[in-house]
Amino acid sequence: MVTIVFLIFKAVPGDEAQMMAGATASQVDIELLRTRLGLDQPLLTQYGTRMLGLVQGNLGYSSTFRGNPLPHILSRLPATLALAAAAILVTVVLGIPAGVLAAVRQRSWLDYSLSLLVVGLLAIPNFWLGMMLVIVLSVEWRILPSFGFTGWASLVMPTMALSARLVALVTRMTRGVVIDELGKDYICTARAKGVAEFAVISHHLLRNAMIPTLTIIGLETGYLLGGSVVVERIFAWPGIGDLLVNAIGARDFTLVQGITVIFVIGFLLINLIVELLYLALNPRLRHG
Repeated sequence: MVTIVFLIFKAVPGDEAQMMAGATASQVDIELLRTRLGLDQPLLTQYGTRMLGLVQGNLGYSSTFRGNPLPHILSRLPATLALAAAAILVTVVLGIPAGVLAAVRQRSWLDYSLSLLVVGLLAIPNFWLGMMLVIVLSVEWRILPSFGFTGWASLVMPTMALSARLVALVTRMTRGVVIDELGKDYICTARAKGVAEFAVISHHLLRNAMIPTLTIIGLETGYLLGGSVVVERIFAWPGIGDLLVNAIGARDFTLVQGITVIFVIGFLLINLIVELLYLALNPRLRHG
């Protein structure tokens, strides 16, 4: 991924040193900066220097911060992680129970209502939902802050905008999996033994049904890191998504590449956690 990003930025038209130096810089200053950053070296040498710097924790020279941008990226990371964690919490609390209820009450008014809601949430872009929330809850009703982080109330609207689609996905996935599991022999056996319906669902069915649902949640959690860019921008959330937009506007390729690397590492870590959770949920995976 680092290689792909590096080549993409090298293929972008324009003088990288001139964009970093600014429009008012003289040609002498531009040449000095090019030499300082190694941009006058062959492409392979620049690539090797960049990879060595990544291993050492040096992402390169950022024109925005006039140096290594890694400390500044890490300082923004907790805000993005808090937003993603809140969105996942809302998804688990709302999406999984809604999916189970829709499956257990299949073809009832509850099932049809939840299915209609799911279709609606999937059709609404998160940036449009974010703007509507600002207009209604902040501008019209004035009950929630709309910009920046001024307290935990500031987390409500970004979380709603970011989690709406994910709640719909998890609800639909959980409903389908639970309906499939309800027709299997072990559920019929548990019911024949007189096990209470709540225990059948909570202790027997959900353990098997959670594997596909966990997969969706894990994948979408990784996408949340990148997908939060637009939402963070709308709400001026002080995370790395907002920093990424600013870096693109300033043509700070080093900062953009550094943030991209953080996104990739986060995505890989989330997938690793999901794989470990598979082992906890399904004992058969631990024994071959």
